[in-house]
Amino acid sequence: MDYKKESISLHKQHRGKLAIQSKFPLLDKKDLSLAYTPGVAGVCEAIVEDTEKLYTHTMKGNSVAVITDGSAVLGLGNIGSAAGLPVMEGKAILFKEFADIDAFPICLASQDVRLTIATIKNIAPAFGGINLEDIKAPECFVIEEALQDLGIPVMHDDQHGTAVVVLAGMINALKVKKKDIADVKIVVNGAGAAGIAITKLLLSYGAKGLHFTVCDSKGIIYFGREDFSSTPEKQDISQKTNLSRKKGNLEDALRGADVFIGVSKKDLVTKAMVQSMAKHPILFAMANPDPEILPTDAKEAGAFIVATGRSDFPNQVNNALAFPGIFRGALDVRATKITEKMKLAAAEAIASMIEHPTPGEIIPSPLLREVVVRVSEAVQKAWKEELLIVEA
Repeated sequence: MDYKKESISLHKQHRGKLAIQSKFPLLDKKDLSLAYTPGVAGVCEAIVEDTEKLYTHTMKGNSVAVITDGSAVLGLGNIGSAAGLPVMEGKAILFKEFADIDAFPICLASQDVRLTIATIKNIAPAFGGINLEDIKAPECFVIEEALQDLGIPVMHDDQHGTAVVVLAGMINALKVKKKDIADVKIVVNGAGAAGIAITKLLLSYGAKGLHFTVCDSKGIIYFGREDFSSTPEKQDISQKTNLSRKKGNLEDALRGADVFIGVSKKDLVTKAMVQSMAKHPILFAMANPDPEILPTDAKEAGAFIVATGRSDFPNQVNNALAFPGIFRGALDVRATKITEKMKLAAAEAIASMIEHPTPGEIIPSPLLREVVVRVSEAVQKAWKEELLIVEA
C-alpha cells in the first residue's frame, strides 16, 4: 500500500482532519441569547470576579494548543509551519480520539525564538496546556524552558513524549533480558531534542553515566570536545555521560554495548556493528520514516529485541502512547507543569500494560484505550505526591 498517496487522497477528500463542533444548539433566538449576546456577558463578568471560572465556564480546562514553527517536522526537516499543519491536525485528532482533549493546531510563521515565546505567552490564557511540536534543537530547549512559568503544563512532545515511551519500552526489554538498567551499556545516537531528553530520563531512572555514551553527527560526545561549546544541552550531557571520555564514532561506541537507541538517520547501523555489540543486544532504531537499521537485518545480525518508530514492525515506539495520557492527567489534576516525576510515572504506567513482555512485545499498541487511563492516573498521583513534598 502506498500510504503517502492514499493519505493525500483522504486529506483532499475531507479538506483536512479537524473540525469544530458546537456544544450548544443554535435553533432559536433564546439559544443565540444564551450562547452569545446578551447572556454571554454574564459569563465574562463572572470570570472578571473569579478567574478560576475559566476552567469551569469555558473550554480552557480541557484544551491544549499544539504549536509548531515548522522547523523540524517529522523526518522532513525545516519545511515551514504551513507544510507542518497536517501533522498538527493529526496531533489534535489523537488528543481528541484517545484522551477527549480539545486540541487546536497553531502554526507560527516565525522561527524567531523570542517572538515564539512572546506569542505563546500571549495566547496562553485560552488554553489549559501547551504541546510544543516539531521545533528544532537547540531552540526547542530555550522555548520550553522560558514557558515554565505560565501556570499551565507546557511540554515539547518530541523531547519528552519520545523519552517516556522509550523508557517504557526499555523497562520491559530489560525485564525480558533479565538485566538492570544500572548494569547495561547504552548508546544513544542523535543529540537533538529527542536524544538529549531520552538520555536525561534514562539517567533519572537509574542508568549510569559510566556506561552511557551519546553520539551526534560528529561522533562520540565527551567532556572537553570543543565544537559544541555554545550548546548548553550537549555540554550538560557531556558531563553526565561517557565518564571515561572515550572518543571515536558510532562504530566505536557500539562495540560491547548492550543497548542502541537511535533518533538520527536511516542506515547508520550495519549488521557488522550489531555483531560487535554485547550478546543479545537491544536496538531501538527509531529514525523516521526509515530506521537506522531494518529489524530484519538487525535480527539476522543477532539482535535480541528490536523496536522502531513504525507501525508496520513489532514494538512501535509511538508518542501517542504518552502525550494524550500525560496531558489528560495534567489537566484533570490542574498541574501547573509537567515534572520529571510525572514523566517517570507515565513510563512505568505504559510499561505495566504488558504483563508478560516478550522480545516481540515490549510495548502496548497506541490504539489500546486503557493506556490513556493508566498514564493519566499515574501522572495525577505523581503530581499530588510532589505537592505534598512542597507543602511539607
